[in-house]
Amino acid sequence: MQTTWLSQIVAGALPDERLVLATLADPLRAQAFDITPANVEQVVQKRSQLLRAVYPAFSEFCQTRLHLAPNQLLDTLWDFWLPLAMQLASSRQQSQRTLIQGILGGQGTGKTTLGAMLTLILGHLGYRTISLSLDDLYKTYHERLALKQQDPRLIWRGPPGTHDVDLGLTVLETLRQPVGQPIAIPRFDKSAYNGAGDRAQPELVDSVDIVLFEGWFVGVRPIDPTHFDTAPPPIETHDDRKFARDMNARLHEYLPLWEQLDALVLLYPDDYRRSLAWRKDAEHNTIAVGQSGMEDAEIEEFVKYFWRSLHPELFIKPLLTPPTWVDLVVEISPDHSPGRVYRPSDLATHGKGQRSEP
Repeated sequence: MQTTWLSQIVAGALPDERLVLATLADPLRAQAFDITPANVEQVVQKRSQLLRAVYPAFSEFCQTRLHLAPNQLLDTLWDFWLPLAMQLASSRQQSQRTLIQGILGGQGTGKTTLGAMLTLILGHLGYRTISLSLDDLYKTYHERLALKQQDPRLIWRGPPGTHDVDLGLTVLETLRQPVGQPIAIPRFDKSAYNGAGDRAQPELVDSVDIVLFEGWFVGVRPIDPTHFDTAPPPIETHDDRKFARDMNARLHEYLPLWEQLDALVLLYPDDYRRSLAWRKDAEHNTIAVGQSGMEDAEIEEFVKYFWRSLHPELFIKPLLTPPTWVDLVVEISPDHSPGRVYRPSDLATHGKGQRSEP
């Protein structure tokens, strides 16, 4: 029903009163985006105007990049992407300096799509936005070869220790305090060296208003090492626990990078194990169009390797509730769509809701 109302707005109709009520129907989501009974009509009016402005570009994005009809994502645009973009624009306006927004999420949670949609919407609001992935900060191919000789357990790029933290710090600090010349944004080519990956030509940008810094452990901090004594599978052997403790210790190297973040959004699947199925789906689709991809057994070992390094139950799940440094939680449904959206700090006043545990 909401999609019908939104389609009418796109066509030029005024917002329906029912849409105003629907915007307040989820108290946690409304509070997360600073919507109250006093300002909801103004919010809906401004959001409606922005919806009409971005719809042509949004429609093209859906059809060319996501291969979906725009109406399939209209509710997500209205309930999530638009209000989050408007909130980022407001924060940038108040800060009067480059805003660095962290996005934490695993495989299949929609980090890339979120970054692209926010960039599109913020562009219509007049803000220059770039996405920077933790993947863009990987050490070079030859540096990682040397690293693997030092620690043979680092068989894949991705875990703590495989990134150039100093490079990330330099980039973020320069973006925040530009020196009047083009800034080199690192980019990583995952196809280089038969899939091992290597640095690509950097992207040159001038000044930037908002940086979307995303990655599978962006903002994740070390935990008490005793948690690994009773860690969940696949951390099962003595060697597994040693690897997990070592990766936990290496997170300390990333703390200066996380200190650059102005805020952190967590994209959280209802069950972290869904990332395995999502990765398999992605590889199957890759193979179906004639490209090379991993077999299911390889995918399982690959995904479990990352669970052994930073297990979601130990490092991510505790971030859902206070005390936490996460500013916004977006629960991701099995079909990859956003579900509940809330600020962890608001849970105390609304209760913990009805989210089911895996």
